[in-house]
Amino acid sequence: MNAFRPLLMLFLCSSLMSFAQRGVRLAYIDMDEILENVDEYSTASLLLEKNVATWKEDIAIKKMELKGREEQLQAEKVLLTPELIEDRQNELSLFRSEIVALQTKYFGSQGSYIQQKNKLLKPIQDQVLNIVRQIAQERKYDFVFDRSSDLVMLYSAKNYDISALVLQRLNAEERIKTRKKEIEERKAKIEQRLKN
Repeated sequence: MNAFRPLLMLFLCSSLMSFAQRGVRLAYIDMDEILENVDEYSTASLLLEKNVATWKEDIAIKKMELKGREEQLQAEKVLLTPELIEDRQNELSLFRSEIVALQTKYFGSQGSYIQQKNKLLKPIQDQVLNIVRQIAQERKYDFVFDRSSDLVMLYSAKNYDISALVLQRLNAEERIKTRKKEIEERKAKIEQRLKN
């Protein structure tokens, strides 16, 4: 391993020197700003938020039901035999397990939230990232940062912000899709008229 260190250092130095000779080209985007201006993303986000609210309500109802059952057991404990108390406690344990299973079903790593987020939002994010990649290749940027992510950007000049360009291309692609759809619909209507 130690024998490769000088070779690695030489490689890193030569890479940095090549960047230094031509200058590093940087750009950044504000993913939040871009996504806020995409109608399809806003619609998908609202649908996801609506589903999350429904799932949280389902869980809250189950928790209230559990609390009611626990209170009922506490109130009836003096009237019940030890066997009945144990049965009711087992029922409560099973009900708690059902609540945990429901939470996992909705919000677990393979839950409904993740699945719907991937289904609804990821395609739009992927489309934005593809456009960013295209612009970076066309304009020969070495790095494109997302200002809205965890990356700390203490200063950034506005002329390196390509968010508007990404949004412009995204809207252009959407207009093209809409026009193609309209053309297809018109063709179908014309074909229908010709058949009649």
